[in-house]
Amino acid sequence: MVVVDTVCSELSRIAPLKLAEEWDNVGLLVGDRRQSVCRVMTCLTISENVADEAIQRGAELVVTHHPLPFRPLQRLTTDVTSSVLLLKLIRGGVAVYSAHTAFDSADGGINQMWANRLQLANIRPLVESPEPAESAAAIGAGRYGELPRPMSLAELVQEAARLTQAQSPQLVGDRDKQVSRIAIACGSGGSFLSAAKRCRCDAMLTGEATFHTCLEAESIGISLGLLGHYASERFAMETLADRLKESFPAMEIWASRAERDPLSAL
Repeated sequence: MVVVDTVCSELSRIAPLKLAEEWDNVGLLVGDRRQSVCRVMTCLTISENVADEAIQRGAELVVTHHPLPFRPLQRLTTDVTSSVLLLKLIRGGVAVYSAHTAFDSADGGINQMWANRLQLANIRPLVESPEPAESAAAIGAGRYGELPRPMSLAELVQEAARLTQAQSPQLVGDRDKQVSRIAIACGSGGSFLSAAKRCRCDAMLTGEATFHTCLEAESIGISLGLLGHYASERFAMETLADRLKESFPAMEIWASRAERDPLSAL
């Protein structure tokens, strides 16, 4: 019999929780470690539709990238959306696990997946972790490396959009600029802009950036490709479901089918 704690152990092997940022909330966030589990669902974010899907399909564990809860709760009532979702999952007997920034930074995590899909060479973390790597690859936050060949900024963003199924990519900078060394920071990666500059990157791919971050990127000469927060991370939760299937072949494991990007183009 597989229990929640067994799956948590495998998840912590894939994304060691010691890699998480200090401000993050990671690990088993809701549930009983001794509860048996036959069905696991992955998702980027727990929304009402996602919670309903988990309960309707009998999932005993949801592996979400974005933590729920993220910040400490002073009360658990139906006055706040996050509490409503937690109460629904608890009543349904659904445990919740999140690796979040640990999965961003792991050897086989989201940023590394981006780098591999783009076939970057000499891949390194933008910010190396002080923790010793458990494999030959360095670990840490973000990634950067060399493209197989120089390409225009527009071509890079189009290729990144294809690889992540991004529907409305945007760019900051000269679309015809030739770029070779690329930084990657999934989600909202504005805090990595200075690291990309230090690593002498021509451009940075991320999910989203504030208006002022875009202006800062222009001023320091770093082009940006913005794929959308959802597109920049959701694909990795589908890959994570496949990796868990390899470890637990007798279990039903799937990426949420109800989850959607809340943003859409006109």
